[in-house]
Amino acid sequence: MGLAPPPHRPHAHSASTALPGTASQHEADPLAAVRAGTWFSQLPPALQQALLDDGTLRRLVPGETLFARGDRFDGLYCVASGTVQIHASGESGKAALLGLLEPGTWFGEICLFDGLPRTHDARAVSATTLWHVPRAPLERRLAQQPAWWQAFGQLLAAKTRQAFDYVEEAQLLPPAARIARRLAAIARGYGNLPVPAHAAQRVRIPQEQLAQMLGLSRQTVNHALRELEARGLLRLEYGGIELLDLPALEALN
Repeated sequence: MGLAPPPHRPHAHSASTALPGTASQHEADPLAAVRAGTWFSQLPPALQQALLDDGTLRRLVPGETLFARGDRFDGLYCVASGTVQIHASGESGKAALLGLLEPGTWFGEICLFDGLPRTHDARAVSATTLWHVPRAPLERRLAQQPAWWQAFGQLLAAKTRQAFDYVEEAQLLPPAARIARRLAAIARGYGNLPVPAHAAQRVRIPQEQLAQMLGLSRQTVNHALRELEARGLLRLEYGGIELLDLPALEALN
């Protein structure tokens, strides 16, 4: 099975981790995950309030495209609920899955710094709610408060460090360790979810997608998952994977 159909078509599979809180809590505060996200929660209160004052909710249906590579920069986004897939498609039609963004994750900041078009495609994997801070008020705020640029620089730097880590892992680590670390990263929302260290987490991602994300074969991924399961680090379930020991998965080498 291929990874991702054309962006305008719904995709049959979804990927998500357990979210903090309950459905009723989300209905009471649709921005609960935005507020709880690691980056946002550490911002100066005035900047937090500005992002909340200037933004609006946007809802996507499964498979709906948010933006495509080459689109004009229209502001920053944060996943409030659901999952967003970041991917790229080559001229041959082959798709590369680059990331699955969970609630609490902000994205789109690259264009904030260089003003150039979008670098990749973003689409909703499942029914998704986003917090959108448009470009104009964002740039106006930054012109008024230049010190706030540092916070967005930290957001960009964290993702740059993460990208270097993935390049290093691809060259130095065996498949099982790479898979273990990526699953743990997804469970933690790539550092954006305040997940307790020893809490079991469920990740819903087809093995085909996991394989494409890591540049491995489907067979290699399946063999490595069975190995990790035999070691008691995870449990394979229908439609998902339960991660039993996040610290151990993250430390695997």
